[in-house]
Amino acid sequence: MSSVSLVPLIPREVLFGNPSKASPQVSPDGKTIAYLAPVNNVLNVWVKTIGADDDRAITNDTYRGIRLFFWIGDSQHILFGQDVGGDENFHLYATHVQTRETRDLTPFENITAYPIHADNRLTTELLIALNKDDPRAHDAYRLNILTGELTLAAKNPGNISSWASDGHLNIKAAWASDEMGGAALLVREGGDGAESTWQRVGTWGADDALTSRLDGLSHDGSTIFLHDSRNANTGRFIKMAVTTGKMQLIAEDAHYDAGQAIFHPDTYQPQLISFQRARQEWVVLDEAIQADIEAIRKIQPGDFSLLNRDHADQIWLIEFSTDDGPVAYYAYNRRTRNATFLFHSQPELAQHQLANIEPISFAARDGLMLHGYITYPVGVVRQNLPLVLDVHGGPWGRNGWGFDAQTQWFANRGYACLQINFRGSTGYGKDFVNAGDREWGGAMHNDLIDAVNWAVQQGIADPKRVAIFGWSYGGYSALVGATFTPDVFCCAVDAIGPSELVTLLETIPPYWAPLKNMMYRRVGDPAKDAEFLKSRSPLYKADQIKIPMLIAQGANDPRVKQAQAEMIVEALRRNEVDHEYLLFADEGHGFERPENRLKFYAATEKFLATHLGGRFEG
Repeated sequence: MSSVSLVPLIPREVLFGNPSKASPQVSPDGKTIAYLAPVNNVLNVWVKTIGADDDRAITNDTYRGIRLFFWIGDSQHILFGQDVGGDENFHLYATHVQTRETRDLTPFENITAYPIHADNRLTTELLIALNKDDPRAHDAYRLNILTGELTLAAKNPGNISSWASDGHLNIKAAWASDEMGGAALLVREGGDGAESTWQRVGTWGADDALTSRLDGLSHDGSTIFLHDSRNANTGRFIKMAVTTGKMQLIAEDAHYDAGQAIFHPDTYQPQLISFQRARQEWVVLDEAIQADIEAIRKIQPGDFSLLNRDHADQIWLIEFSTDDGPVAYYAYNRRTRNATFLFHSQPELAQHQLANIEPISFAARDGLMLHGYITYPVGVVRQNLPLVLDVHGGPWGRNGWGFDAQTQWFANRGYACLQINFRGSTGYGKDFVNAGDREWGGAMHNDLIDAVNWAVQQGIADPKRVAIFGWSYGGYSALVGATFTPDVFCCAVDAIGPSELVTLLETIPPYWAPLKNMMYRRVGDPAKDAEFLKSRSPLYKADQIKIPMLIAQGANDPRVKQAQAEMIVEALRRNEVDHEYLLFADEGHGFERPENRLKFYAATEKFLATHLGGRFEG
C-alpha cells in the first residue's frame, strides 16, 4: 500500500461534513436565490439578491438542519420540512424571507406532511398530503400559508399512495395499490372533499408495480402522464387522454426504464425525460428548449440536472455532478444562453485528487447480466487490492455515476470500491426487478458474491481482504454476508440494517400501509411466510459469524427499529464475536447530523484499516 501514501488523505470533515453551500433555488419572480448553508454547523436556508452580495440566513434551526425546501409563488415565503431526531414525523414550516418569521403549518401530533403540488402562479396556496386523521392514510389538503387554513381536497380510502392535480389545485387523478401488490389509476370529475366518486381507468399487475407510476396532469387536467411497463419490459413514458383513455407513447428505451420527467411550469407538458444508463442521459421532448439543452451540455463536463426555474422561464438553476470533483451549480440565462457559476457544494475537494468511477458489467451465475461500478485508489496498480463491496439500500433503487463522498472515501483510504446493481434493483426493466422477488438473502445475495468472485478472477481483489458494507438493505446484506457466506468476507459493516425479517415487516411505519401488499409479495408475508422469512434472516444464523462486525443504528429509526440491531448485537456478545456497536440517540434511518456522521465514519475507517490494511485519519 506504499504507493497510496503518495495521495494525501482527504479529511473526513471535507467528505462528510456539511457542504459549504448546496441546493440553490431561484424565486418565482427571478430576483432572489435561496440555498442551504451552515449556521454554527447546522444547515439552514440562506437567500441572496441576484447580482448583490447580501447573503443572509433566514432560518434558525439549531439542531438537525434543513435539507429540503422550496419557494411558494409569492416569492416571499420558503417552505421546508423537518422532523425530530429522525423520527420521520415531518412537519411543514413556512419562513418569511424578509421578517424571518417561521411558522409550523401542520402543528399536529404524530403526523407526517409532504407537498403534493405548488404552482408559481398561486401565491398563497398549495396542495399537501397529511395523515392527521388516520396515521395509515395521507389525505390531500389545500393549505393557505398565510392563515394556516386546511381544506380537504381528497379523502384517502387507505390505499392511495400518490395524487395528481391540475393547474388550479384540483385533485383529478390518484395512484392506488391493491391487495395483490398491483396498482390502479383512478380519476374523478368532482370537486374537493370526500364526496366525489373515483373511477378506475387502468390496472397494473404486481409485476408492473415497480416500473409504473403516475407522474402528473396537464395544466387543464385533460392529459395524464404515466410510466407504464404493461406490454413491455421497461417503464415507458406515456400520456393518456382523460376523456377517451387513449394512450400515446412519448419515450422509451429497450433496456432502461424512463426516469425523471421535467414539465413546463405553466402548461405541465413534458419537456425532458431522463434515462439512467451507465450515466444519466436526457432526451428532449420539447423542441422549444433544444438549443438550451445543447448550450447547457457545453457548460462543463459531467451529468446535469435542472433544479428549478423562475416563473418567466428565463433563469434556470443547473446542477452538474462529476465523478472526480465537487458538485457545481450554475444559473443559466435563456435569453443569452450563457451560464453564471454560482458555487461548489464542497470547494475543498478541488484541492484533492479524486478517483474515477468506472462502469462494469458481467454475467451472474444464472446468466443474468449485472451492471455496476468500480472505483480504484488513485496511483496504485489495480491488482490484488483490498476491496469493499458497497451494497446499495432500498433494495428498490440503484447505484449511479457521479460524485459520491463515500466511494471517494473508500478509494482514498486504499480500497477498491465495488458497487453492483443486483437483481431487484430498479431502472433495468421489470424482468430484472422482479427477479429479486422473495430473493432477499437468496439470488440477490448470490449476485453480490458473483461480483466479488468477478473482482477476484480479474485479479483486482485480494480474496483474503474483502469487506462488505451497506446502509439499510445494504446493512442487511452485510449481515447476510457474515452469516450466510462467512468465508467470503474478512469483516462487515452494517448501518441501520434489519437482522430479522418477520419483525421488520410487522413493524413498518403506519403511513407505509399502501405499500404493505407490495412488500409482502416481494419479500414475504410475515403471517403466511414466517418460516421462510426466518430462513432469510441473519439473526437465526448468528452462530455462523466468525468475522469482526461493526453495527450502527439510529435509536429513532421508524423503518428499521433499534431492536433489529440489539438482537444481532446480543447474539454477537453471546457468541463472543469481535464487534463494535454504535447507537445514535438522536438519529433515525440515516445519520443526518454532521457530528454523528463523522463519528460513524471515524469508527468505520479505523475498523476497516484494522481488518483490511488501509489508511485512516487520526
